[in-house]
Amino acid sequence: MAKRVLMVATVAATIGSFNMNNIRILQDLGYDVDVAADFTDVSVWSEERLSGFKKQLSDMSVEAIQLDFSRNPLKIGKHTASYREAVRLLKDKQYSFIHTHTPIASAIMRLAAHKTSTKVIYTAHGFHFYDGAPLKNWIIFYPVEKFLSRWTDVLITITKEDYKRASKYFNAKSTVYIPGVGVDTEKFKPNENSREKIRNELSIPADRIILLSVGELNENKNHERVIRAISGMNNITYVIVGKGERKFKLDAVATECGVDLRLPGFRKDVVDFYNAADIFILPSIREGLNVSLMEAMACGLPCCVGKIRGNVDLVDDCLFTPIDEGQIRDAISKAIEKKTELGQKNLH
Repeated sequence: MAKRVLMVATVAATIGSFNMNNIRILQDLGYDVDVAADFTDVSVWSEERLSGFKKQLSDMSVEAIQLDFSRNPLKIGKHTASYREAVRLLKDKQYSFIHTHTPIASAIMRLAAHKTSTKVIYTAHGFHFYDGAPLKNWIIFYPVEKFLSRWTDVLITITKEDYKRASKYFNAKSTVYIPGVGVDTEKFKPNENSREKIRNELSIPADRIILLSVGELNENKNHERVIRAISGMNNITYVIVGKGERKFKLDAVATECGVDLRLPGFRKDVVDFYNAADIFILPSIREGLNVSLMEAMACGLPCCVGKIRGNVDLVDDCLFTPIDEGQIRDAISKAIEKKTELGQKNLH
């Protein structure tokens, strides 16, 4: 009888975006793999994308299991119900171990795993508490993560800051540092042909500077400050690939500031956008080790990034304080000036 493993995240997009290679590795090692998440959550992926992902899992002989997680930490009733569902699932399936991702799902699953004596690997893609984080993050998330670390067999951290803190103060049986989930450099690499394709689609002139961000349109990603920072800067179009609840707000701010903003939504051809752009910018308030930044670097894009945990593990130039629009503007200007030099640096 094959050994069985459960991969878990609050939303399915986390599995589809960051863990497909992990699933294949487990299958190559002889494990049957199930995936549990809230497959009804369309905050990151559309219903069409979720439906396609479930078919992809089925084609890989991976069972997709619905667990009604909530992304809101204050939904105590829903978290309690999710915990009961998780306990029933773990008792029924008798997994060899679970590999869990995202804070809320991982808290629930570790409680359920302790109840059922199931081994746990937990990948922290960036703790919500970090140097400079709001006090409420430390009050809410730090004690929970520290307490639950005692019921974690392997804690995987992906930034140096998180590793230092977890290895010093937490109680996981093993704490390890792995620098991110990696990038497929056969897919993400320079390709001049994409430049004309995307610019023609969006009707952006060849000589106009494309400033690119990739990611969910939410408050943490901090796109609004970039829009305000580039107001008045000539010859720049800001393109953000992704979907989210801030779309209409960002459109309104761009109109107010006279900024040419393009929001093409979620795209499967995101690599073409990297290769059509001139500058990549990651203005987030909080990140782990951001995949889009690594993808942009692999495509040879000069990168402007907030001076925060994770980003500073990868980039040492064109850094800015995320809340300072003047610094954002200066970083973009510097990246434009040193475009070729910075792009080449990222390829080596």
